[in-house]
Amino acid sequence: MTLGLYLARRFLFSFLCVFGIFFVLLLLIDFVEQLRFLGNKQISTAQIFGLVLLNVPTNLQKILPLVMLFASIFALLSMSRSSELVIARAAGQSGIKLLIAPMLTAFSIGLVSLMIFNPIVAISMQQYDASLSRYVRGTDSIFSVSSEGLWLRQGGPDGQSVIKATRANSDGTVLYGASFWTFDGSGTPISRIEANIAQLEPGAWILSNARKWDLRVTNPQAEMQALTKGEKINSDLTPDAIRDSFGKPAAISIWILPSYIEALEFAGFSAKSHRLWLQMELALPFFLATMVLLAAGFTMRPSRLSASGGLIVFAVLSGFAIYFIRNLAQILGGNGQIPIMLAAWGPPGVVALCAIGLLLHLEES
Repeated sequence: MTLGLYLARRFLFSFLCVFGIFFVLLLLIDFVEQLRFLGNKQISTAQIFGLVLLNVPTNLQKILPLVMLFASIFALLSMSRSSELVIARAAGQSGIKLLIAPMLTAFSIGLVSLMIFNPIVAISMQQYDASLSRYVRGTDSIFSVSSEGLWLRQGGPDGQSVIKATRANSDGTVLYGASFWTFDGSGTPISRIEANIAQLEPGAWILSNARKWDLRVTNPQAEMQALTKGEKINSDLTPDAIRDSFGKPAAISIWILPSYIEALEFAGFSAKSHRLWLQMELALPFFLATMVLLAAGFTMRPSRLSASGGLIVFAVLSGFAIYFIRNLAQILGGNGQIPIMLAAWGPPGVVALCAIGLLLHLEES
């Protein structure tokens, strides 16, 4: 029990050190990148630094498995060189049994990341995207989804318009049960249009079975007019702009992601990427624990009996290879080329099997 707590503290300390180092590195790199990207715009250095602080949690979340790998290498290598692992194994502890406490520590870090760090990343990503959109385009997000349907915002020669639809096709270019509310420059509604179907074409929405109310008159209902089939409403929206505004799955907290998936599918959109992200986040604690196993397979041996430098290089290269495979599986799963469960849980499962095989070979040698 005492040995397990000691190993857990060593691994936690190593993880916090490596996490802090990567935080500072990402902060500096992103600050330089944001200065290059936004340097020609009317944005102060303080605002750019605020964007960087909002973006760093997202970048850290992406490389968290690599952070755990480097932390595990650092902790195991330091204990190996100080002969602590040799002494523990001489006392009757097997190599795999010694890894139980570090793996539980990594699994606990994954749970904390899932339950606490994930919502923080979601909030920071939303704020980052909203701030960057204001600085670059001068507007916020044009798309949102709720239990009542979906909402869009667009600009035009007549002013800003808000669109509500009960559902849509997969890319948001065909809306069903659409309502168009147009506002003047002061934010006062001036007209309302309802259409059974609204289809987006370059520069305009094409309406079917539509009616229009002029909200500037005394009795809009009495002066309601039916629009002819094929009536157009000017729009600056494009299919790419709508798709880009769906929101990244990482920008949605894990606590509300299931309900968001239901609302997205109810609105008619595909939620495959969001379902995949949910499963990948649920697999994260297990994936972090397998990174400890991977690091142990290369570093958990007496330093005088192995070329530790070469093994560390192999461990790091293996970590990057696994990171690439995980991203590739995410792309294939998001495109529907492989099942979502395989894309999310396959990479950590393969890592676990390979690492355990390496450790058993180490135990026999």
